[in-house]
Amino acid sequence: MLTRREFLAALGGVGVLATGAHGRAGGQTATQSPEGGGQGGVGGVRTTMSGPMNDNAYRPVERPPKPGARASMTAAARDELEHHLHCQCGCTLDVYTCRTTDFTCPISPAMHQDVMRLVAAGYSGPEIIAAFLAAYGERVLMAPVRRGFNWAAYITPFVAVAGGGTVVALLMHRWRQAAIHRPPPTPVATSTLQVDATPDELARLEAAIRQDDA
Repeated sequence: MLTRREFLAALGGVGVLATGAHGRAGGQTATQSPEGGGQGGVGGVRTTMSGPMNDNAYRPVERPPKPGARASMTAAARDELEHHLHCQCGCTLDVYTCRTTDFTCPISPAMHQDVMRLVAAGYSGPEIIAAFLAAYGERVLMAPVRRGFNWAAYITPFVAVAGGGTVVALLMHRWRQAAIHRPPPTPVATSTLQVDATPDELARLEAAIRQDDA
């Protein structure tokens, strides 16, 4: 039977072993965390509201302030700009929507801070988009760049609609011209009934009709 002193000593030994195991597990986790594709990452892959998220996907987008820089746009215009930037956390949302709906995402707030700094540094919307393209590539855009095949895919629906409208307009013009130049219908010939009777016979016929009507 264990004495009270022996029991406390054994309990202390278990605590030391547990602490050591936790430290080793923590070190192993830090060592085995997956490497991200960008700079400035603060962790590895984890699960959030949007699914698996790679914290290392964030890449700082920095530019020196322009001389005498002033904010290049309003907050509303800045938010509209963020609708065109794809959050890199792994979701399908733009930066503005992700940062205002998924509060577990650390990527969209970081990208938002980059946008705010560039706006304050005097950079215009196209210049900010170009800076993000340089850091992330075309995957940072919510819509593909309009050039080459992407440009053809973008304008094809508009060309189809315009072409269809042109065909309809030509057909309507042709039908209208055909209706204008169509000859008028031939009137139906009417013939006068010829009665082979003498005036005296006609007078007697008229008198008989009047008598019947009376």
